[in-house]
Amino acid sequence: MAIALAFRIIFLLKFKLLTDDSYIYGDIAKNWLQHHVYGLSSPHGPVPTYIRLPGYPMFLAAIWSVVGVEHYRAVWIVQIVVDLGTCFLIADLARRFFSDRAGKAAFILAALCPFLANYAALGLTETLAIFFAAMAMDAAVAALDKPYRVMRWALCGIGVAGGILLRPDGGMLLVAIGLHVLFRMMGPLTAEERRRNFVGGVIVSLVALAPLVPWTIRNWQTMHYLQPLTPMYANMPDEFVPRGFHRWVRTWIIDYSSVEDVWFKVDGMSVDVDDVPRRAFDNAQQLQRTVEIFGQYDDVGNTVTPAIDAQFADLAKERIQAHPIRYYAKLPLLRALDLWFRPRTEMLPIDAHWWRYWDDPGDFAKALSLALINLLYLGAAALALIQGRVRYAGLFILFAVIRTGFLMWMPNPEPRYVLECYPAVLAMAGSVFGGRSRAS
Repeated sequence: MAIALAFRIIFLLKFKLLTDDSYIYGDIAKNWLQHHVYGLSSPHGPVPTYIRLPGYPMFLAAIWSVVGVEHYRAVWIVQIVVDLGTCFLIADLARRFFSDRAGKAAFILAALCPFLANYAALGLTETLAIFFAAMAMDAAVAALDKPYRVMRWALCGIGVAGGILLRPDGGMLLVAIGLHVLFRMMGPLTAEERRRNFVGGVIVSLVALAPLVPWTIRNWQTMHYLQPLTPMYANMPDEFVPRGFHRWVRTWIIDYSSVEDVWFKVDGMSVDVDDVPRRAFDNAQQLQRTVEIFGQYDDVGNTVTPAIDAQFADLAKERIQAHPIRYYAKLPLLRALDLWFRPRTEMLPIDAHWWRYWDDPGDFAKALSLALINLLYLGAAALALIQGRVRYAGLFILFAVIRTGFLMWMPNPEPRYVLECYPAVLAMAGSVFGGRSRAS
């Protein structure tokens, strides 16, 4: 526990970071506290918004109401405490998987996990989202063991609810749990066991979705839109969404480095076409058209206008028609591999193009170390599955498949989006070092 705390304090001292998203959440929380408006600042005062779910702004507002507005150091300290709680939940999950010794091993793996420690020192939702995912998974296993314990199902629902209030993709865990319970009910159970599992699934769903009711009502009354989560593109009602550009990006993007080189720069910054990978052009004509489009983009103040977006859409259509297998199968698969296996350097002072050893051998060594740590976790988890050391393995495989299947279709493959799966990964990895199971 002391080592886990020290490890996270090191990350806080050396790698704390606030991103653009951090300031959006912070602005909403500040306006909520000072003006009682859930909105973003403008020259004419706060403007109501629904582009972010209320979980993280609520968390910030609760802390700032005690220590003062924009006191992010207090936020990071609380997140460190929450992350330590995640370590205990992961340990309990491994204990339920296999043995007490597995729980201890999983605690060590989680305590020294650089990916968890890194995000505890950031102004983002990940630490809380991972905590609630771990809580929901641990409670789900406990409930499946004893489905007549209503409180276990309710705790699972609270964990899922916390994840959903932080990010809309938190609902994927609810889908996985619901499908697993449904498949379980189709198995060799007694009528009473089926009834208890059905009631448990209903309890989880009701508890998980209940907090969205006031949020949906608020959005209808304030924004005049029926929006139970957030808009798919996190946009305001009158905000233009460049869907053509998004589709064009999906015709070539596979790696997080391109997210930094291109995605994060549009709109608002100039894009160097040399940073766009060569796979984005099937021929010299496409390259020339892309250069011309980005030239127009620069001419109008680095903004994707509807006319520019239509040109990106035409390029995307041409590329998809020429190579449908590449667009619908090959590229999504490569994005999925990048999400799971690339070094998790996105929030560290390490070049996103980590493989360029000749540019910075130091960054290459650090990134390679993180890649090996990540591979150790995933390899140990896979070994635990192969050896049959994971009870209810179908639930966690299903969650990983659903989440990956959704994320690999996004035009911005950010590895942080699979971290909600890591409580299960670390618990499984701990099971490899768990000796004999309690049943043995």
